[in-house]
Amino acid sequence: MVVTQENVAVNGSRKLSPQEIADSLRERIRGGDLKAGDRLPTQAELAEEFGVERGTVRQALRALQEDGLLSNVSKGSPPRIAEPAAGRAEPQPTMVGLAPRLAEAFAAPHVRVDAACLTAETLMMALSEPVRLIHEGRIRPQSLDVRILLPSRDITLAFPVPVDGRGDADPVHQRWLAQRNAQGHVLRHNLQTLRSSHGVDVRVTFRALPFTPPVKLYLLNEEEALIAYYMVTRREETSDSGTLDMYDVLGTESLLFSFEKRTGQRDAAFVEESQKWFDALWETITTDLTLS
Repeated sequence: MVVTQENVAVNGSRKLSPQEIADSLRERIRGGDLKAGDRLPTQAELAEEFGVERGTVRQALRALQEDGLLSNVSKGSPPRIAEPAAGRAEPQPTMVGLAPRLAEAFAAPHVRVDAACLTAETLMMALSEPVRLIHEGRIRPQSLDVRILLPSRDITLAFPVPVDGRGDADPVHQRWLAQRNAQGHVLRHNLQTLRSSHGVDVRVTFRALPFTPPVKLYLLNEEEALIAYYMVTRREETSDSGTLDMYDVLGTESLLFSFEKRTGQRDAAFVEESQKWFDALWETITTDLTLS
């Protein structure tokens, strides 16, 4: 496979480090530019592209091999991108782990993302990665269908809640509601701009849950399920209106566990049942949600 020049080698005097080169190649692998089985360019070609010595390239390749991303590193010919391991990598914080999974999912011609969560914060931020790749012309989906389940504004949330109990005008609930609506608007706007800029057929739909989800769930192209548990903690937040003492969750920091159909029957069953669970909620007890 030919890797296009990205001008990552600086035009000035500074030379890239082995880690920077490894990070650049790792991004190409995660973004789908380099797929399992593809050959990398030769060390001489990579050295010329990045403007460094071959020894620097060799160090970068060793780092990628240690991460399990390359095979055939020291057999005389250019290494190949390794096949995915039987299981996914160790779980990572949701904000870290979701973006590359979305980028891979967006490489498909018809993309479907289903999400059930407390707010759209993590999804909104993680989607910036595949959106960036689309703007760079590195991935080109034809259609995008995003369905998001969020708690209804009318229910009594299990969290976040004030430590000292709820009042008639619960400031913690109002804070959550404002965040839910603002993040949903930004997410929808960022995706819908792809319709005019790149001709992507985009559909973003929200529905309201009648309960507080105890976990966040992401379903990608009906092939992968990612799940993270909401960990409740006590924390304070200071604003112009005062200090909020509340029981809340830090969703972006919760560990994200991945299950893929291709890794075996157990994971395939989890993905299928998770999709059935989501579809059942979407079609039955949830209601239309309008972001105010």
